[in-house]
Amino acid sequence: MVMVPATNPKVLVVDDDYGVRTLIYRFLSRKYHIESAADGKTALNLFDQFQPDLVILDWNLPDSTGYTLCQEMQRRTNVLVMILSSRTDEADKIKILAAGADDFMSKPFSLAEVEVRVQALLRRMRTVNTSPAQRLVFQQLAINPDGREVTLNDKPLSLTALEFNILHFLASHPGQAWSRPQLIQKIWGCDYVGDGRVVDVHIGQLRKKMEVDTTIPEFIKTVRGYGYKFEPPEKPTE
Repeated sequence: MVMVPATNPKVLVVDDDYGVRTLIYRFLSRKYHIESAADGKTALNLFDQFQPDLVILDWNLPDSTGYTLCQEMQRRTNVLVMILSSRTDEADKIKILAAGADDFMSKPFSLAEVEVRVQALLRRMRTVNTSPAQRLVFQQLAINPDGREVTLNDKPLSLTALEFNILHFLASHPGQAWSRPQLIQKIWGCDYVGDGRVVDVHIGQLRKKMEVDTTIPEFIKTVRGYGYKFEPPEKPTE
């Protein structure tokens, strides 16, 4: 039996397919602390006890959906989530990314691919910043990095971990345009191996939660043919 150092990352595998679950469990247990679950209820109970750094989560479960579980887990901690799915059409991929997933992998997959993607995700493991971070205030919009809280017009916004990271990064550089590759490098990490459209999907989700009219965004502007920038709202005229 291989002894894994106590400091190694913890991974929770959630899949109702015994073969897939066992295969990933045995393969990753050489390097990581692993727990597994076959359904959503067991997964959430384990999640609270185990406190994983990464969850490998099947999109379709007998008692829940990957969408619901991904959002619930990321509400509880700043966990990394990689979705497994046999669905390959565009609409399903966008829905998976919109759930807040950091990455997704289509079934069938190779164990070599699992290893590469898990390593890439864990290299940019979200650690808690111990130094106090500056609160950003733009009139009716306030961003608190320490509590990872955002309020708009004095009402809290419910953002996924990635949505918060994108908003905080863009708002920390007001008026500066960032290309999609630059945003992937800054927010997902330079070794991100997933779908490049992830930026557009999460910007779209952010706009739905923040903007009065998503076709005329007030905060996150599209820089045509390039990427995005955060534009501080104009001060109201006296």
